[in-house]
Amino acid sequence: MRIYREKDYEKMSQKAAEMICAQIMMKPDCVLGLATGSTPVRTYEKLVERYQNKEIDFSEAVSVNLDEYRGISKDNAQSYHYFMRRHLFDHINMKAFYLPDGMEEDTKKECRRYEELIASLGGIDLQLLGLGNNGHIGFNEPGESFEKETHCVCLHQSTIEANKRFFQSAEEVPKQACTMGIGTIMQAKKILILVSGEKKAEMVKRAFWGPITPRVPASILQIHQDVTLIGDEAALSKIPDCGRKFG
Repeated sequence: MRIYREKDYEKMSQKAAEMICAQIMMKPDCVLGLATGSTPVRTYEKLVERYQNKEIDFSEAVSVNLDEYRGISKDNAQSYHYFMRRHLFDHINMKAFYLPDGMEEDTKKECRRYEELIASLGGIDLQLLGLGNNGHIGFNEPGESFEKETHCVCLHQSTIEANKRFFQSAEEVPKQACTMGIGTIMQAKKILILVSGEKKAEMVKRAFWGPITPRVPASILQIHQDVTLIGDEAALSKIPDCGRKFG
């Protein structure tokens, strides 16, 4: 694992954008796995800035998103489809982008379709991740085993509480979502995980310096061959101080 300890959220986002741009420059027709949530927002803004400054071209690249709420249409302002368009896709020239269909009633069918889609694209070259307060990645919640493929999941109450800031109340937060499974995420050639803020510090320590357990889903990343963790000083405050970059 390579770890970049950046001064603050702004510097962390800059580093993440640089690494995503490097991936596109090395392989213009790459497949990016993208994430939602507050952590990558500034990274997306920086990607948009680079595109507008003609520093990067997304025209051959495609993306597949980690997850989508179940029961929310893509035009709903709280959907992840809407989120990605607002923060990234409406502002760049990406060839195509894909998310699970949260309105498909047959979730097994939809999850199977999404897995087949990812396979048809040749797999994910670079997967961007955030880290949930309870250690989830995507919407893979703590449990008794690691879910392998894209699946429908019931969200933990802690996740609902964390996401209610985007809604009028916790009651409005969807209780289910379709998410890439741990196995799907682990098949990505490269993984880039972003962490920001003091509230994530203890979970960073547990996920990457603790035992590998489905009780902390992100801990499985310890055995991936190519993981880069970028965090600000607050989020990385409880890990060994091995310098700005170490692996």
